[in-house]
Amino acid sequence: MMTSQQLAEELKRIATAQVSDITRAVKEGQKSIALNEVRDMARRIGLLADAFDPKSATEPSQGVEAA
Repeated sequence: MMTSQQLAEELKRIATAQVSDITRAVKEGQKSIALNEVRDMARRIGLLADAFDPKSATEPSQGVEAA
């Protein structure tokens, strides 16, 4: 199980990397790449949530899949 400090560091790392990729794609006019990056960020955060609290993995999730 992760500590709250480890969780915070990982969330910051994910957010920084993904937002950078999203910003670059938007600036380049690549809408589909930007949307894929948003989906990837949601997936990574979901995996991180499962690692932090494994019992949440059994609950139904509401993802970005419908977007």
